[in-house]
Amino acid sequence: MVISTKRTAYAAFLAATTMFAALTAHADGISGDVIKIGIMNDQSGPYADNAGPGAVAAARLAIEDAGGTVNGKKIEIVVADDQNKPDVGVAAALKWVDEEGVDAIFGGSASSIALAIQDIMKERKKPYMLVATAASALTDSACSPMATQWVQDTYALPKATVKSLLGQGLDTWYFLTVDYTFGKAWQADTTKFIEQGGGKVLGSVLHPLNSTDFSSYLLQAQASGAKVVAFANSGSDFANAMKQAQEFGLSEGGQKLAPLGLFINQTHGIGLQILQNVRLTTPFYWDRTDETRAFAKRFQAVYNDRIPNEAQAATYSAVNHYLKAIAAAGTDEGVAVMAKMKETPVNDFEMKDVKIRADGQVMRPLYAVRIKSPDESKYPYDYYEITETVAAEDAWRPVSESSCDLLKSQ
Repeated sequence: MVISTKRTAYAAFLAATTMFAALTAHADGISGDVIKIGIMNDQSGPYADNAGPGAVAAARLAIEDAGGTVNGKKIEIVVADDQNKPDVGVAAALKWVDEEGVDAIFGGSASSIALAIQDIMKERKKPYMLVATAASALTDSACSPMATQWVQDTYALPKATVKSLLGQGLDTWYFLTVDYTFGKAWQADTTKFIEQGGGKVLGSVLHPLNSTDFSSYLLQAQASGAKVVAFANSGSDFANAMKQAQEFGLSEGGQKLAPLGLFINQTHGIGLQILQNVRLTTPFYWDRTDETRAFAKRFQAVYNDRIPNEAQAATYSAVNHYLKAIAAAGTDEGVAVMAKMKETPVNDFEMKDVKIRADGQVMRPLYAVRIKSPDESKYPYDYYEITETVAAEDAWRPVSESSCDLLKSQ
């Protein structure tokens, strides 16, 4: 009995030692001997041009710049098309992190998908980088210690746009809004800025995702008599709505068409003839500096001669910063990597000494721009005139307005 007890105790000791060694090896090294990155977004639907295959190309450039390895361990990319469907996106994320050893997800998904995946990554203690999703709740009421927001949100982008238009006396608004989380959040955040500035919202109409016929919605906007028609949508929805708004003569009738968020690939697709003199706010413009132009040239060489948009540039930055954090932490363990990411300022071709706030917000400046006319544009993709640099502190939701517990606890 004594011998048996001793053997049992010794076996338990060995098991505990083995388990501790395994945990230590994981904490101090690279799990599975590979760093596995998941890129999830709409690869083929209405938002495919927002991030899509271009985000994958940008991630590959970041991996190339890291030499293809971190601390001697290979970097791999896996890609999922979430099809703008929450069940598809959630299933892919669960399979990745629970079965396939994916260490981090870089998502450009619809807000409804992102909110669900953010919860999954928080529970699994794995980093989640938002590189195209815009719902402001992701760094506010739904904030997570494992998530970071790299591009834009429905709070920051309309803030400067509304201020500019109200300053021109354009104080009555009508919304054309996509009928899901992102669109409704965008309308709600923008309405607050309009009312704070003394403006008034005369009405709104919701349209389904991936619509092709906006005639009835535009007629309602036209009949409202609002000075500004704001588009709280994106992707092909925005492109179709803008083109049809011109056909219905909204601009000719004196109404200002205001995109609340616009990627440069959409500007390219719609054309300067339609969009000339439109004002918007953007986190990135490829032609801003020598470094952004150099990156754009590299991106063009690997992605169908197209320049990077805001989400694609941010994907590079997020992957680059993540890989640097793994190298510095000496591990791909999520909590340690996230701590290193927030501890280290972001420095790359588009951002300099940019900090990541406790709520996950990458505190980058934004740029107020005017879209040029066809006559002003002198070379391909020469589309924007930067009229103002908006400091991060003036762009993003201030701590005083946040409901994120991660900020309140500081």
